[in-house]
Amino acid sequence: MGSTGISAPGTGPQDRPRRYNWDWVLSSSLMSPPNSRANLIVGAAQRLVAAFDDYNASFGDITRRAKRRFEKGERAGMRRDSVARFNLYDQAVNETISALEQHLNERLFSRTLWGDIRGQYAELIEGQLDAELYKTFFNTISRRLHKTRGVDPAIEFVALDIEPTDRITHPVSRLIYAVGGDLERTFSRVLSDHAFRLPYRDLGSDAAALAQSLRAVFAQDGSPTVVAIELLETVFYREGRAYLLGRAYGAERYVPCVIALCRGSTGVYADALLTTRREVSILFGYTFSYFMADLPTVGDAVVFLRTLLPDKPVEELYTVLGRVKQGKTERYRAFFRQLQARPDEQLVEADGQRGLVMLVFTLPSFPLVFKLIRDHFAPVKKFGRRQVKERYHLVFRHDRVGRLIDAQEFKDLRFPREQFSPALLQELQAECGRNLQVDGDGIVIRHCYVERRLRPLDLYLKEVDEEAAAAAVLDYAQAVKDLARSNIFAGDLLPKNFGVTRSGRVIFYDYDELRLMTECRFRRLPPSRDDIMELNDEPWFNVDDNDVFPEQFPRFMGLSAEHLELLHERHPDLFDPAWWQDVHARLKAGEALDVPPYSPASRLHGKAAA
Repeated sequence: MGSTGISAPGTGPQDRPRRYNWDWVLSSSLMSPPNSRANLIVGAAQRLVAAFDDYNASFGDITRRAKRRFEKGERAGMRRDSVARFNLYDQAVNETISALEQHLNERLFSRTLWGDIRGQYAELIEGQLDAELYKTFFNTISRRLHKTRGVDPAIEFVALDIEPTDRITHPVSRLIYAVGGDLERTFSRVLSDHAFRLPYRDLGSDAAALAQSLRAVFAQDGSPTVVAIELLETVFYREGRAYLLGRAYGAERYVPCVIALCRGSTGVYADALLTTRREVSILFGYTFSYFMADLPTVGDAVVFLRTLLPDKPVEELYTVLGRVKQGKTERYRAFFRQLQARPDEQLVEADGQRGLVMLVFTLPSFPLVFKLIRDHFAPVKKFGRRQVKERYHLVFRHDRVGRLIDAQEFKDLRFPREQFSPALLQELQAECGRNLQVDGDGIVIRHCYVERRLRPLDLYLKEVDEEAAAAAVLDYAQAVKDLARSNIFAGDLLPKNFGVTRSGRVIFYDYDELRLMTECRFRRLPPSRDDIMELNDEPWFNVDDNDVFPEQFPRFMGLSAEHLELLHERHPDLFDPAWWQDVHARLKAGEALDVPPYSPASRLHGKAAA
């Protein structure tokens, strides 16, 4: 993936990468005879660099629209921009391949020529602060052209050798506020320095609430004095909110300091203050959509974020910043390093009930799962491979509101054959044979989805104490409702389709039956003529494919009587058709329903009115 800039932090717009004039690129490569080998190599490398920078500039253009979207309250527009930015990369790759076809002609697939193009490209990007993003772009082009399976170091940059953060020395641009004993006044300066076209609704009240909340955090260890606040210069935007991101320093420690801003009808207001790693980790987690953040460079921001979130994998930080391809590169690099470090450890089927659509395997020591679509589905599944892929693509582009796991699509992954357990390999060959190819001493998986490994909720409920199980069940219900507000109906509500994160949040990860809320019809059960009819397995009324009956949810949740009673007590609207019909009607009317990405305890003014 590309970067929004290649200049040092603090430089102005004039220092951003320009869009390349393709005529200039062509003329600059004509110093050698038109069809000479040198001309082909230099011209191809220049086209690749130009294409990356052009993509990068477009990425920045879309990202910078986020502030205007926030100021105007255009949440739907921000979502459209997010999808458009997501699609940019493949568009750039396709355009670049077309340009290379014209330039290289019959030499387009020459491996020896591509080896030299790789070397020339490496020289051109030497010294770029985000050089690893350029390398990933090159790899995408090379792999698509040559249909590479596994890794071919002769014509691509080896992911295991790409170190994105080790060489970064440029500090990310920050604002430092010395408190000087008056924390409320400091927060007034912070908010004033981050002004919008729409004024703050009540800046003084927000500053006071922020000061009170932060003092309480430091008072917990007996040192309520706040010495300084440090914030990134860049504002982060996502799903209708703006975030000021940094840390607050006391005399002996620092804590994260993330201010969440909302735009209401009467002005901007501070909605929440996040001061724990858990809260910030969730905010930057793999269950949310990607941020819009106009960063001069990406790598230095990743370095800073890791000071706040030292346990957060690098690949997740790249991905949540919108650099999805680089996130894939980092995930690949981390996983295969683990394989190399543990050559005797074997890949095995993941814990949990076997799915009817997906076969899932994992490396026990590494928190990832690999999901392959089975060659054939059970008759109960009334859809095929194409529909499964469509549902995953929907999730890629949807507002995940912290309740849908982010999956990355991989093609032509090559694994050492000996690292598959015999039982897993047999199962793969029997159930996913169309998706496998034996390649010498390796196994190539043509297509799969890779996700963070979560503990299946049905297993989790059996393993934890009663209090933890009750909390998970309540969060499961909240997850279903959060998804509904984001226009997603999970479909299959069995706990086996949900997982529990390290932070204890319940996440939906099985997309076989997933549908948009607006495609469903939520109905109340028609009355039966007698009790015997209600006991029949078959319904006593007509049911269309898109009909949903919330009153019947308890029959399909697979929960104990005690846990169902808890849900009826704490989330009665989950089983009330009127609640679902109201959400459905509001979504149909075009309303964007809010699902805050943080707990009520973090909010400054309770449920602030929009």
